[in-house]
Amino acid sequence: MAAEARGVTVFGLDGSDSGRQVLMAEVLNAPLRRDLVEFVHTNIRKNSRQAYGVQNHFGPMGIVAGHQHSAHSWGTGRAVSRIPRVSGGGTHRAGQAAFGNMCRGGRMFAPTKTYRRWHRKVNKTQRQQAVSAALSATAKTPLVMARGHSIESLKECPVVVDDQVQSLTTTKSAIQVLVDLGLAEELERCKNKKYRPGKGKMRNRRFKKKRGPLVVYAEDSGLVQAFRNIPGVDTICVDRLNLLLLAPGGHVGRLCVWSESAFNKLNEIFTGKKIPQRLMTNTSFQALINSDEIQSVIREARETSKAVPRKRNLLSNKKNRFETFRGFSLEEVQSRKRKAESMDKRKRKKFRQS
Repeated sequence: MAAEARGVTVFGLDGSDSGRQVLMAEVLNAPLRRDLVEFVHTNIRKNSRQAYGVQNHFGPMGIVAGHQHSAHSWGTGRAVSRIPRVSGGGTHRAGQAAFGNMCRGGRMFAPTKTYRRWHRKVNKTQRQQAVSAALSATAKTPLVMARGHSIESLKECPVVVDDQVQSLTTTKSAIQVLVDLGLAEELERCKNKKYRPGKGKMRNRRFKKKRGPLVVYAEDSGLVQAFRNIPGVDTICVDRLNLLLLAPGGHVGRLCVWSESAFNKLNEIFTGKKIPQRLMTNTSFQALINSDEIQSVIREARETSKAVPRKRNLLSNKKNRFETFRGFSLEEVQSRKRKAESMDKRKRKKFRQS
């Protein structure tokens, strides 16, 4: 049974209430499948990789990195390992080990090949349901805050703006709209860049920056040009929703700013299999256990069982020595105990007298 759709306020470009409301789409109440989002995100992200491999000119005399020597093994009998050694003399390099992955100047272990399996195929239904789960998380304020977005000044989440936002053409006006909506702190947070540690600095990714709001539109009448130069802000068409932008890094809960027409279009796009089905409609464990259906089939509560007596060592425990013999009545056991005690007393007395 689907939950009742609540109304979401439509804000004007100046951040004021326009007096209109739109119903929240069913997909925004879809169950959160973080495991599915992470799996699909990891595999989709691999599809933009470029093939790379070590230098290798094929052929009998092809140049391969780490094999550019005329080296051969000295064989046995010289008290050195049988690894190939560089030929010649008159230099330190002569006689040094070559070719092996453990050698200085040798080839790498398992050289990388361009025919490696770089890309991954992801099932269509999995992709659709992962996008549904990521969209659902964008409408949950605690998840958006947990992702790191500064939305304390925001009036409502998700944010829906009048369709006039799609006609903006200047970055100045776009920034003003976001500030009026209460996202000034969010824009300030995205300005800060961090210097990346490691070798990524050599590979054209010198800085790291925060991810800010994602602007979702239905028709681009200048909106992309207006928002594309704001640090941390991304834009996306509602007809081409991308998991890599909805859940960067595989982490759900990105802050989204919707145009009114894009928000209304969600119900047309996400129907049937695209929305994950809820397997559990009632998540209250207390209510489930106490329901008539479960209580009618479980057995009645049993009385508490008596504690099992601890096992005693008959050789070292005199007190319980006779209790374990079967076939004796209580009187016989007690008389045997008394006899044993009296025998002990007599022995002690005899010992003292002697």
